[in-house]
Amino acid sequence: MLRRPLLPTLITLLATLLPATALAGEASGADGLFAHALRRLHSGEVVRLADRFAGQPVLIVNTASHCGYTGQFRALEAIHQRYKDRGLRVVGFASDDFDQEADNEAKAAEVCFVNFGVTFDMFAPIHVRGARAHPLFRELAHRSEAPAWNFHKYLIDRDGRVVATFPSRVEPDAAEVRAAIERLL
Repeated sequence: MLRRPLLPTLITLLATLLPATALAGEASGADGLFAHALRRLHSGEVVRLADRFAGQPVLIVNTASHCGYTGQFRALEAIHQRYKDRGLRVVGFASDDFDQEADNEAKAAEVCFVNFGVTFDMFAPIHVRGARAHPLFRELAHRSEAPAWNFHKYLIDRDGRVVATFPSRVEPDAAEVRAAIERLL
């Protein structure tokens, strides 16, 4: 009789009983939420999100450059400047899911970086809702809710938990957003 080593047998058994994300320990923490590499807006640089954001409080926003809420870039940059030295990371994910993103990344980058002086991390367009949503936004929807429109905001704690969400109409520098950020820091 051929004996199999015990550890590989146990791992195989666990893998059949548990979802892969639970076995990897990713589904509940920041590593799972940020277990992706994405390209920065209008750049060839690819960023491993876990390296940049895991273990830190993060304000995640889905953005568009031709939206009635596009002016929120100014308030997002103000939040970034106000709290970056205390550890908060602001990150924007461009998306055309609501048909309001520029047709090319150069124009989207111009809106962000030139028109509004954005210095926080911005990433190339991805899908943020529905069947084609990027895994990051699928996980955010699973943990809280899918964005109903552009400039939906998710506040993530150091452990990768969604602790607050704010719809588009809530300005990034609104008292309730600042209070939620202050509680994290």
